[in-house]
Formats: sequence, structure tokens, C-alpha cells
Amino acid sequence: MIALVFRALSLLPLRILHALGGALGWVVYWASPAYRRHFRANLPLNLAHRQRVLRQAIAEGGKQAIELAWVWSRPGEQIRARTHIENAEALHALLAQDRAVLMLTPHLGCFEVIAQNHASSPIGRTRPMLALYRVPRKALLRPLLEQTRTNKGLLLAPADLHGVRLMLRALRDRQIVGLLPDQVPSRGEGVWAPFFGRPAFTMTLPARLARTHEALVLLLYAQRLPRGAGYRIKWEPLSEALTGDAVQDATRINRAMERLILQCPEQYLWSYNRYKIPAGVSAPGAAEARS
Repeated sequence: MIALVFRALSLLPLRILHALGGALGWVVYWASPAYRRHFRANLPLNLAHRQRVLRQAIAEGGKQAIELAWVWSRPGEQIRARTHIENAEALHALLAQDRAVLMLTPHLGCFEVIAQNHASSPIGRTRPMLALYRVPRKALLRPLLEQTRTNKGLLLAPADLHGVRLMLRALRDRQIVGLLPDQVPSRGEGVWAPFFGRPAFTMTLPARLARTHEALVLLLYAQRLPRGAGYRIKWEPLSEALTGDAVQDATRINRAMERLILQCPEQYLWSYNRYKIPAGVSAPGAAEARS
């Protein structure tokens, strides 16, 4: 049933999907008190134009969910025709270098289109991207996700020890790896670091991967354009050097993610439970309180 709905949605124009998604975002917001609570609690209190951003982000969250039917199912040439990369020549020149590349993308805009656009590009055919993904909890969704996301220019690594090994191998071979550094990691895989002024359990993996293989670290997001016009990919190199200190590096990467998000705050997934405490992890400050 889920696959049939997905296939039906994939036939609709992107403009229609975004209109449906905007309405869906408001339905979910008002139907789910927990969703509404997370949304409001995660939105920074000192964010400029906070109420306007909140209203826009509710609709954009629905668009982000429903546009996957289009992004995952359309041919590569259609994806590329609707995607514009700012300063594309400079980006392609960096990716063409014979060195490891780590692409970091927050839950901002249509992050899925970055991987699909790369996979269908000329450089993606010679240097595929290995992307970290979380295996869906529902078994019915796993074949759908893997069949629609994987192609010659995009490989998938599960968010587990096997996936980490795959990423290490890819970077050792001077390939391209992509992941979302604002995903909440499990116990033993993160540290507490500030994110928009609040402690957030943050991955240590990106910094470890980058330092182990001296990877070029790029920050990217794909801004959703109005009325289904497509996407604009914006990127920049990580400006602060990584030090090898887990907390300091996590803080620097969080700070870089904040800069991207503040460029387009209405398209960040504020409903994501970014500040949750994973099982087995002590709350921030707990150790200091006991001493």
C-alpha cells in the first residue's frame, strides 16, 4: 500500500507535490500535540522573525516529507534540470581532485536532492557518493528506500558499525562520503555540544572521519525554490580547522551547521527531536553535578 501511494505521488508535478505537502504540514502540526510541542520548543527563542519562520517551517516540513516521491523516482536528467548549484565550476573542480571528500548536510531544505543530483552528474559516475542512512524501523519501507535511492552514482551505508567501516574504506580510497551531522547519535558515538545555545548530543564521527583521512570537508544544503521551481544547492568549505578534541570539533561543526540553517531557517526540520537524550547517555551536566 505504501509503495502504491509513493508511486502515485511520484507521477505528480513538483509544484503540486509542494502544495500538497504544505497543507499536510499544517494537518500534522495541529493533529499531533507532541509534534507541535517539539516544533515550538526547538525553534530558538532569539531567532529573528520567529513567528513568521514558525509558520513557514510548518508548511516546509510537509513539503520535505512528500517531495521525496519526486526526488527518489525521477530520472537523473530531470533532477539536474531542476537543480542549480551556486558556483558550480568551483565545486566540480574540488570534487575532481584526487582526495577524500566529506559532505556534511543538515536537515535543511531538500537534503536528498544533493545526493541524487551528484549521482546523476558526470563526476558522480566516476566518483560515486557513499551516503549514511538510518535503516527504517518499518520493514516494508526498507526495500522501497534502497531501491529508489541507490543508483550507479550513489551508494548507501547503514548507520551502524558496518556503515562506519564502509565510510572509512571509501575515504581511504579518496572517495566522497555524505552524512547528516545533526542526527542524534547513540551512546558512545557522541558528545554534548552547544546547538543554538542549548546542549545537544552531537556526532563525533564526522570529525574523526575527516581527520583520519585528511578529507576536504564541504558544507551543503539544497534550498527549496517557490512554486515547485526546483532547488538551489549552496555550499562552502568548513572554515574552522578540526583539532582532534571531540567536544571542540563537535562544537565547531554545530556552529557551521547553525550558519547554514540561519541562511534559510524556515526550511530546517525543527520538528526533529534534536535535543533528546539517547538511551544510556547522562544528561548534560550530570557528571559535574555528581562531583
